[in-house]
Amino acid sequence: MSKSPSEHIALITGASAGIGLELTRKLLSEDWQVVALNRSDFPREDASIQNAIQSGALRIYKTEDLADYASLRRALTEIKSRERRIDLLFNNAGGSFPELSYSQQGREKHYELLTVVPYIILMELKELLTLGRLKTVINTSSSAFRSTKSFSVEILEHPKTFRKLIGPYATSKLALSLWTQAIAAQLAKDDIKIRSVDPGANNTLRKGKRSGLPLLVKIIMKLFFSPPTHGADRLYDGALGEHQNKTGVFLVKGRVAELKFQEQARNVLDRIQAIYEQEFLRGNFSS
Repeated sequence: MSKSPSEHIALITGASAGIGLELTRKLLSEDWQVVALNRSDFPREDASIQNAIQSGALRIYKTEDLADYASLRRALTEIKSRERRIDLLFNNAGGSFPELSYSQQGREKHYELLTVVPYIILMELKELLTLGRLKTVINTSSSAFRSTKSFSVEILEHPKTFRKLIGPYATSKLALSLWTQAIAAQLAKDDIKIRSVDPGANNTLRKGKRSGLPLLVKIIMKLFFSPPTHGADRLYDGALGEHQNKTGVFLVKGRVAELKFQEQARNVLDRIQAIYEQEFLRGNFSS
């Protein structure tokens, strides 16, 4: 693979912290150009990051909240007007919330941010992807849904109960991997490959930020989980490793894994496509 920065451009959402930041560092160290779509700023004390910003190798687009469609639309419009192509799209932004909450569009926020928004970003940037060389999309998923006992679009949008990590967070990540599988054949017509990847157990705790992790998980995370570089390597390998020619698959520890509730994949895709068409494209949201 060429090391020239003019040869490869990656767009990363949630690039300023945790796994996304380490992935940004990794790609920049290999002379990629990185386009970052973030809510928060990059660390000012990181000399390599600041140098990349100054040189233009790292280009930043800000949004107040990825789950706020008006803000997201402004950022995506700016990207489409300024960037010439995207070789590799990492839908990585995410996180977990400590309580049941809803987006400005009225849907459960994990579902909005982790399932619907990555689809919107893909659809809006699809043309830039078709102009790219690698034409690859990596959706950051999770194995947290292994304990999921029931699944439906209705539960995703308006859960009746809330449990940290294994509730809406887990089902939303499952829905992400399901639509990834369902859309693969459609994207293949434009030579675009798409995969979802579990980055594994990473210590992504941040001081002063509330999370949706149970207390026991937080303790285990501090003591035993790998640093975010581990997750960044998983995403990198998911994009450029041995499975780079496969599409629609879910990768766990570098292997293709089966998804639960595969019969629901089309339902999820149809629903988020409807949201995209009826709300995002028509501007049916507060600006």
